[in-house]
Amino acid sequence: MCFGLIYGVTIGVATHNIGLWLPFGLCFGICIGAAMEKRSMKKQIEIRKIISDEIPVALDLAWRVFSEYESPDYSEEGTEEFRKCLHDEEYLAGIEYYGAFDAEKLIGIIGIRPDRKHICFFFVDGKYQRQGIGTRLFKTVLQDYPEQTITVNSSPYGVPFYHALGFENTDKEQTVNGIRYTPMQREVNGDGSNGVKLSLLSS
Repeated sequence: MCFGLIYGVTIGVATHNIGLWLPFGLCFGICIGAAMEKRSMKKQIEIRKIISDEIPVALDLAWRVFSEYESPDYSEEGTEEFRKCLHDEEYLAGIEYYGAFDAEKLIGIIGIRPDRKHICFFFVDGKYQRQGIGTRLFKTVLQDYPEQTITVNSSPYGVPFYHALGFENTDKEQTVNGIRYTPMQREVNGDGSNGVKLSLLSS
């Protein structure tokens, strides 16, 4: 912002019209500052596989984000069903987790079953949403599963996000044990391009 202020004053003095150029300089400085902050955040966020000791923290993040953004679309039965799956060792067995870290803080997770190429969990802390972190997480998964069809059962909240990632609906919305979801998949065409679209919950 200081750069923008100096820029505005300098141009204003040169043109003898500080009143016109000062607001422009302030606006310019704010835009530059926001861009630099966003670029800095991208550099700070680390994407990597989650080790076993970090899984409890990952599941806690899933519950917190689900409770805030997903649960309003579910009945009490659906919310309780999701809570139970987070503590079901049989359900959780075999899931591979990837995490996004801001320094030491886990801010996003994606969990996938390697055998089925099925996304079970995909959550980003609300304070970090709409900053490209979910997309970076997904791209990291794609590096380990290149040119393979990936499936997901998306929550209502996650459907637009999965569509943006290239997933497509494979069936209409369904409800099982109170859990509302839309089956989706993301295919890869013969030329290596995306053929389909994605979403946010689990199954």
